[in-house]
Amino acid sequence: MPAFYRASVSDFLNADPATVIGQLHLQSRHAVSNMRTATVVSWERTVTALRDALREVAAGIPTARRWGLLLEYEIPRRNCRIDCVLLAGQLVIILELKTGATGSASAAKRQVEHYAIELRDFHAESRNRRIVPVAVLSGSPLFQLQLDPDEADLVQPVQITGDVTLSRTLLAVAHVHETAIRGGQIDLAAWDESAYAPIPNIVEAAQMLFAGQSVREISHAHTDAYNLTKTTDVLVDAVQRAQRERRKAVCFVTGVPGAGKTLAGLNVVHSPDLLRDGRPVGAFLSGNGPLVKVLIEALAQDHHRRTRETLAESRRRARTFIQSVHGFLKAYRAPGRPPPERVVVFDEAQRAWDAEKVRKELLRRATSEERNHLGPALSEPALMLSIMDRWPDWAVIIALVGGGQEIHDGEAGLAEWGRALRERFPHWEVVASPEALEGGPSVAGSRLFPDGEAGSLSVRQERYLHLPVAVRSFRAQAVAEWVNAVVNGHTEQAAQIAAQVSSFPIKLTRSLDEARRWLKQKTRGYRRCGLLASSGALRLRAHGLEVSSGFRSSFPFQEWFLAEPDDVRSSNWLEVALTEFECQGLELDWVGVCWGGDFSWGGNTWEFRQFRGSTWQSVQKPTTREYIRNKYRVLLTRAREGLVIWVPEGSVEDETRPPEWFDSTAEFLRQCGATDL
Repeated sequence: MPAFYRASVSDFLNADPATVIGQLHLQSRHAVSNMRTATVVSWERTVTALRDALREVAAGIPTARRWGLLLEYEIPRRNCRIDCVLLAGQLVIILELKTGATGSASAAKRQVEHYAIELRDFHAESRNRRIVPVAVLSGSPLFQLQLDPDEADLVQPVQITGDVTLSRTLLAVAHVHETAIRGGQIDLAAWDESAYAPIPNIVEAAQMLFAGQSVREISHAHTDAYNLTKTTDVLVDAVQRAQRERRKAVCFVTGVPGAGKTLAGLNVVHSPDLLRDGRPVGAFLSGNGPLVKVLIEALAQDHHRRTRETLAESRRRARTFIQSVHGFLKAYRAPGRPPPERVVVFDEAQRAWDAEKVRKELLRRATSEERNHLGPALSEPALMLSIMDRWPDWAVIIALVGGGQEIHDGEAGLAEWGRALRERFPHWEVVASPEALEGGPSVAGSRLFPDGEAGSLSVRQERYLHLPVAVRSFRAQAVAEWVNAVVNGHTEQAAQIAAQVSSFPIKLTRSLDEARRWLKQKTRGYRRCGLLASSGALRLRAHGLEVSSGFRSSFPFQEWFLAEPDDVRSSNWLEVALTEFECQGLELDWVGVCWGGDFSWGGNTWEFRQFRGSTWQSVQKPTTREYIRNKYRVLLTRAREGLVIWVPEGSVEDETRPPEWFDSTAEFLRQCGATDL
């Protein structure tokens, strides 16, 4: 059972405290290798406090003796335990007891609220039940009750109390939630052994894989809708088949934003079925520099905490888990030996550079002598294929493809892969999802072969290489389609989709302060919120938000994603807005998108601008327009739980912020289904 100890309140009160402590200690030996004396002392204080409080509660509410009690309940796969859970009729009460000077009231409140939200969202037996989190501070005179029931959320406000006032708190909670208390008693064993299916974000998922778990252990709760493991199995089979038949293959995996493409790629590289001499047979490569930096730092910090190895050594290990694709291509650009890996996963393959971009980068970095001898450059898809083609027998490239998220000049898109394969590498087998071949919302309509002609290539369609369900958002699967409709100017379609995703709030406000208040209100426990803005929205500076490249290059965006909520560098402080370049491939629970003048609704269509010097200039070049559109596509698809869009009022005194641009944009978003705060 997950809990170290479980019993009815009656049995707990009748038990010898030493027996309870002994069972806790015995169970802990199976779960924790280095039990500390301080932990045992903490249990003694906890058991004493609970016995004193529950005696008084049972005296006032005789039926409380039938309540269920669990101590040290493990939240599976989260590496944390809840001190105490009380199952009071149909009410779930979570107690986090802080003995001695083990943390502030705010930290205890955040922790117990986080546990409550985890149970609400992912614990089957807690589903649709009210949950009351209580932070208990030993020896504290604090007695802060917020007893008004929250009808909008099953997780009720956190109650803060001391151990000496715990009984009063529990009696007050029982009185307020009398209907739930008088309901049928929750089955103690069923609750303890309940299914628990968390949905990790990409950072959490990478940490789990790095720690040795498999995708089967961390796949999302909606397994009845789609099983992420099928995609992994198909990819592993493709690698094994290529090895067995001594052939070369490239696999194209597609999916809606947040569907788990990166997770599937990481799992293939580190699959036990593909290990060679105990080491991965492949490499996971990403051209997304910020994603690489954030994941490496997150993996290193987690590994350091788990193993007590130095942070420097942990970072060295983490760098083997995910690598920069540009560094990989640079290392093997010159003809010659193949890389040691037979399998490479190319994350966000649609963002691979075209030949012109590659040549520009080579010229920028070359000496004057090297520039004189620089010949034609290959696009990154062609270069990657040529590098892996050096293996005489077999090799596999797994291309993870998003759609409509090319946000920088020179990003070649899916079609460049098809062109390189058809013209230069017709002997490679292509295994692709239907969307990669036929187009669809997840790839913004782009196709591997835009004209439908694959030439002499062997092409095999595999439906499980498309991930249609968003792991990122467990509340709404149609958000990506809503965003596509919005940025493409399809008002009616967007409004219809918005009506179907009411459980994923899409809010609109004209006030930045109001957006911040809403985000802070929604961000409970250890959830994260943050502001995002287009890198082209330079006039947000008038509102105190700086998005210039000079500022962004010096800001520690890893800390923005990873720092604790009390750290001023954390995204939760809502002081710094990251752009599409820093957030692509990553995610937050609650997002505030700050709209800029680079992309405004003109009444019938979108208008595109770039800020030059002191004025805006209209953009006419189709590819640049598409990059601007895609910036907002990225920004609007970063949220796991909900979104607020802040459209500034503009200013009649500032010609770079004309109110009509923003008024028309706000009205258009309302018509698309965004609702005012």
